[in-house]
Amino acid sequence: MNATIYTTPTCGYCKQAKIYLNNLGVSVKEIDISRDPRAAEEINRKTGQTSVPVIIIKGSTVVGFDKNRINLLLGVN
Repeated sequence: MNATIYTTPTCGYCKQAKIYLNNLGVSVKEIDISRDPRAAEEINRKTGQTSVPVIIIKGSTVVGFDKNRINLLLGVN
């Protein structure tokens, strides 16, 4: 399973989300929006926000570190 996570270096929830996904065996591609303005624009276009983390799993978008939504998308009970 793969996920993409949009982050910033100072985001504590981003770090927690990465650890959580890694512990579930999910391969995580991290995109730092503080260094990639196009990525920041992309998440703003997709979500209407600039907050992080934004996590893409199976084409679905999760805004914030929402364990319940992440588990649902990954089929974790």
